[in-house]
Amino acid sequence: MATVLITGGSRGIGAAAVALFSARGDKVYFLYEKEHEAARQVSQRTGAVGICCDVADGNAVAKAFAEVGDVDILICNAGTVHYGLMSMMTEAQWDRLFAVNVKGIYHCVNAAMSGFLKKQRGCVITVSSMWGQVGASCEAAYSATKGAVIALTKALAKELGPSGIRVNCVAPGVILTDMCAKVDHEILAEMAEDSPVGRNGTPQDVAKAMEYLADAEFITGHVLSVNGGYVI
Repeated sequence: MATVLITGGSRGIGAAAVALFSARGDKVYFLYEKEHEAARQVSQRTGAVGICCDVADGNAVAKAFAEVGDVDILICNAGTVHYGLMSMMTEAQWDRLFAVNVKGIYHCVNAAMSGFLKKQRGCVITVSSMWGQVGASCEAAYSATKGAVIALTKALAKELGPSGIRVNCVAPGVILTDMCAKVDHEILAEMAEDSPVGRNGTPQDVAKAMEYLADAEFITGHVLSVNGGYVI
């Protein structure tokens, strides 16, 4: 039984990952920021332990990890998005995306590091996006953060591999979560039609990819695209 910590675990992909890893018998903790009722429901359904924590706050992350203790698998799923022209973004909006999507990984990996090094073993899974691979109009900041996640994943895989720590990444495509709630249904239907497999993804599709990377002992530094072939 592994100890798993999943950030952004109250909804969408994170909640699906909490359910999957809990169902296979792992001890699962998850971090969430504001959605207390959603987190309560996830805990009730899965038996996982939710901890309120903004991953952009290093002190809050350190406190959360002190409560959890050593982890075997760290899934850095917490993220935020901004739609709109970059020229219309405020500096505060830009900074918040990087604080959550990139610096949040920095805080969590560093908090897990002492336990990883003590055991000379560990697994980190980051979450990028297909837009981190190819970029998206009107999502410049989001694309930039997700591109940074890919580069960080590859660099950490090289840096931490000699210590027995694997670092991999999933890059989801169009996944039907709350982030898609404001996207026009016709656009979502068109994107599904443009995908070689003819549909958009589900949170469970991404959670299964996370499980694969968690168990794949000879894979590190890899970016696993979970986009139905939308970006190849």
